Parts: sequence; structure tokens; C-alpha cells
Amino acid sequence: MGALWLWFWRGAGAAGNPEGRWMARGVVGPACVRVLERAFSRHKSHLVKDMEHPFHLVRNIIPPLSAKKHKGQDGRIGIVGGCQEYTGAPYFAAISALKVGADLSHVFCAREAAPVIKAYSPELIVHPVLDNPDAVREVEKWLPRLHALVVGPGLGREDALLENVKGILEASRARGIPVIVDADGLWLVAQQPALVQGYQKAVLTPNHVEFGRLYDAVLGGPVDSADNHSPVLRLSQALGNVTVVQKGEQDVISDGQQVLVCSQEGSGRRCGGQGDLLSGSLGVLVHWALLAGPEKTNGSSPLLVAAFGACTLTRQCNHQAFQKHGRSTTTTDMVAELGAAFSSLFEA
Repeated sequence: MGALWLWFWRGAGAAGNPEGRWMARGVVGPACVRVLERAFSRHKSHLVKDMEHPFHLVRNIIPPLSAKKHKGQDGRIGIVGGCQEYTGAPYFAAISALKVGADLSHVFCAREAAPVIKAYSPELIVHPVLDNPDAVREVEKWLPRLHALVVGPGLGREDALLENVKGILEASRARGIPVIVDADGLWLVAQQPALVQGYQKAVLTPNHVEFGRLYDAVLGGPVDSADNHSPVLRLSQALGNVTVVQKGEQDVISDGQQVLVCSQEGSGRRCGGQGDLLSGSLGVLVHWALLAGPEKTNGSSPLLVAAFGACTLTRQCNHQAFQKHGRSTTTTDMVAELGAAFSSLFEA
């Protein structure tokens, strides 16, 4: 499997580091517990004092299954998206949340998308309200019941929908509900960065193109293509330490203080929809991480740990599906691998 590099930004003023610079802290081999532990023990002197191996931290935040729990305790996740043209994306995000371990998954979509999404799966709770004039009020009624909101899958760029989503983001932020913003939700944030500015319960998951658009909107210039790590850190910092996940050949994750690079082995197959699998999974893991608290993440940002877990899981699903289906792999094949991939990574 691929290696995982840990990078940390050492700010100006540190000994021997007057201007601030990147410090490489170690490289980790295959995602097998004993191998990882041996790899990290060899680099023990190079690890930041309070940062444990991310795989271990992800395992720490996963709630144990128990017959004593009631429905809803392990996660009620909302997906905001789905229009006439795009019905698959909200389905993939919502079903992935369930497959990872959420108990309930709600989809808030446009009216024309609702019957199609309902037909995909009887497990989803579908609300055809997103294009209503009172959409914000309709969604706001459900917010007290939700643990996290994933905004953007299949949203489209129709002005009326975007205006409603703006109100939903503002209402969610006012209630302190974690939000994961993906796809056309990122288009909206690029137009109005203040929607997430300083909200440290937000996670943005841009691909290469979306990252460039966000970076230009927030920092007023193009991304330095020669630097794979510091642009993500700078964007996070400019947004007030909002967690940013730049998806790509390697997934680069930053909360403005630390940077993780996830290079878990996937495949060369890039099918539409796998970003939705990531965002839906991330909604659940963010809830679990915040519920567990920083003591379970050894002081590291819970959202940073959750993002690493979702990136790793998505790549493992891609790898396993590709082993079976090769070039014909689709996101439906990846969703079918979620249970086995989760178990092999975090429960073995």
C-alpha cells in the first residue's frame, strides 16, 4: 500500500526556523497495524510530541456497536443537494453515510429529484423541499435532529437553489452543526467565502479545479503548482482554520496548523461519484470525532482525524473495487466495498 507522509508547519520564531518552514516528520508504510507501529517506532524521535499515528486516532473515534443503543445515536446525517439533472450524487453521499455506520440518512433535494432518489433506495429519508420558496425554514425544522450536514452533492448552480442553500448554511452555522461542503456547494463558497469564514466545524473537500477556484477567491491569486502542501495550509488559515481536504493523486488535509497527506493505495480509475462517497463518509466520521473529543484524538483536531479516515476509506474502496472490476469500476461498485474496507482499515 501507499505511504503516508506527515508534514507539520513550524511557525516563525521557532529555534533555527526564523521564517517558518515545513518540517517532515516521518513516513509510514502499509496500513497494517503491526507494520505501521514498527514503521513509526523507527521514526519515533521525529514525531511531533502530541500527534499519534492517524490510523490509531481514527480507530479511537469509532463508537462501539452495542445492543443498548437506540436508533439515531450513531449518527443522523443530512445531505443537501439533488436537482433534476443530478440525482446520483446525493444518493451516493447518503447511502455511504449509512454504510459507514450512520443510523439515519436524510436527503433535502429539489422536488423533481425526490422520486428518483427514493427509487434508488428505501433506506433514505427524502425531503423534496430544496426548491421551495420556504426551503430554509423547511430544512431548519430538521436541523435539531441532525448531527452533521453534507452540502453540495448534485446541487447544481441554479440561483434559487444556491440562495436557499446559503440560508441553510447560515442556519446550520448558527446552531453549531458541522457542515461538509462539496461539489457545487464549493462553487457557492467561492462566491461567498464569508459563509464558512472562521467556522471551525466546516470541512471543504475540493478537487483540483475547485481548489484553484477557492484559492483564487480567498487569497486573490493562482495556486503555486510547484508546492503540493503549503497552499492547502494557507487556504485553511485564510478561512480562519477551516479544515480543507484537497483531493488528488494524494489527498492533502489541513486545519491551518497541521497537514496530513493521505496516499493510501487506490487505483488509476477515476469514476464520477467517488467524491460523494467521501463526503457522505466524512459526515459520519466528523460526528463521531466531535463526539469523541480531542482526548480521543490526542489533542489533534477531530475534524482533521475524521478527514483522514474518510480519505483513506474512499481510497481503499476504490482499490478493492478495482481489483474485482478493473476499468469498468463505478462508484456503485465502490459503495459495495464500504463494509469490508472499513473493517480491514479500522476494525481488524
